[in-house]
Formats: sequence, C-alpha cells, structure tokens
Amino acid sequence: MSATSRARRIAAALVLIVICTAGIAAQFRRGNRFGTIRTPTADTFDGAFNFCRIMFESMRGGYGGDWSVDYPQADVNLSIRAAELTKLRISTQPSGEPNHIVISLTDDELFQCPFIMMTEVGSAYLGPEEAARLREYLQKGGFLWADDFWGSNAWEHWADEVSKVLPRHEYPIVDLPRDHPLFRAHFVIARVPQIPSINFWMGSGGGTSERYDDSAEPHARGISDRNGRLLVLMTHNTDVGDSWEREADDPNYFYNFSVDGYAFGINVLLYAMSH
Repeated sequence: MSATSRARRIAAALVLIVICTAGIAAQFRRGNRFGTIRTPTADTFDGAFNFCRIMFESMRGGYGGDWSVDYPQADVNLSIRAAELTKLRISTQPSGEPNHIVISLTDDELFQCPFIMMTEVGSAYLGPEEAARLREYLQKGGFLWADDFWGSNAWEHWADEVSKVLPRHEYPIVDLPRDHPLFRAHFVIARVPQIPSINFWMGSGGGTSERYDDSAEPHARGISDRNGRLLVLMTHNTDVGDSWEREADDPNYFYNFSVDGYAFGINVLLYAMSH
C-alpha cells in the first residue's frame, strides 16, 4: 500500500471514529476546565495503559505555559483513539472514561508509568530531587515525551533542564533520523508535523509557526542510552497535544492537524510500550 493510500485510510478511520464518538467526547468535556485533577489511587494501575501526565512543581524561564496545557482532554482523547486504532488495552473508569492520571516526578507512582508526558517545558524547572528521580525512572526503562514548546529560548531553557537529568556529554541530544523505528511503529510518518494551537491557527488566519521565524521548523529530537534505546522524545516547534484536545472543535483543524497528530501520538505510545 502506498503512503498516500495509507494516509487516506487513517483519515477515513479517524473521521468515522470522531463522528461515532462525538457524544462521548462532549460528555467528558462538560464542566469546568479541570473538574478534579486525577491523581493515583489504589485502583489506578490495573495492568492496562494509563496516560501519565507530569505536574512540574516550579516554573522558570517564562517561555511557555504550565503543565496543565491540553489537560485533561488530550489525555482522554489520545487514550480513546489508541484503543480504537490499535490493540492497546486502556485502563478505564467505571464510566468508561480512560483512567488517566497526573503525578509529580517525586511521587512513587512514577515507576508504575512506562510512559509519561510533559507539556510547555519551556517553563519547567527541575529541582535536584526531581532530576534525580527522573533519571532513575528513565534508566529503569521509562519513557518521557516533552511537547509544545516553541522558539530558540524555550529550546535552550529545556535543554539546560533536561541536562540536569541526563548530562549532555554522556547523553547527546540528536534529531531523530527519518528511519528511526518510532516513525513506523504503527503508521508510516514521513515528516514531523507542525501543529499549532487551534487558537493561534484561527487567530493568525491559518498560520502554523507560533513564534514565526523563530519556530519555522518543527523537530523531533531524542536522547538515547548507550544501547540506543530512546529515553526522551522532544517535539519542538509543534503542539501535538492540541491536535488531540481540540479534535472536535473545528472540522478544518481536524483534517489539517488531528489526523497527523494521532498518527504521531499512537506511534510514540506503541514505541514507548515496546522498547
């Protein structure tokens, strides 16, 4: 099957899913932005997949928002789509909503999560204890995805913070080559999509680079261990999470960004769970 045909099948499948489940998604969205922030309980980890979002305790740098951007709907929607488009078994609440959680890097529950996500890391600050716990987590087999930070200042800030965890002289940061297995873990991905927030896209008349010339090129960068296992994925100059959160808000946004965003996100989940 050609890449074009495969992309069309992905789009068709996602369109059908969104139409059929729009009522469920709307039900989960009702209420205030957060409702109650979901933290782990004794019943959280049941052997199925939990989307684990990191709440970073401190903010410095000022090159982005806070940990809660895209929460909780991005976490819910990606979990639902992964269950629908793959055989990944998702942990759910009795209501049927995915059992996603928010944790800190110092929480013991961190080590129950094979996959964790941080957003707006251009403002994240990692204290000594947080850095040490994250390093231990990654070296024990965990996987971190940092998403939604734009421009050179945000990049330099985050690169300095993550170097507290994995020093650059031992763990260099590299752009992932197009033949990296992550790009074909389930869907074949030919490029790193530049996905703007829906608010920027609408307000700019269809623009995709949120820092204009300073964020013109999206990157998928990584840090691997000595055996080549990817420990940290960093999607810079793109907001993949917004393509999940805002999937049902505008049909044109969905067609332009959510299809690619889900393909990329599902690949990351499957790669993280299998390596």
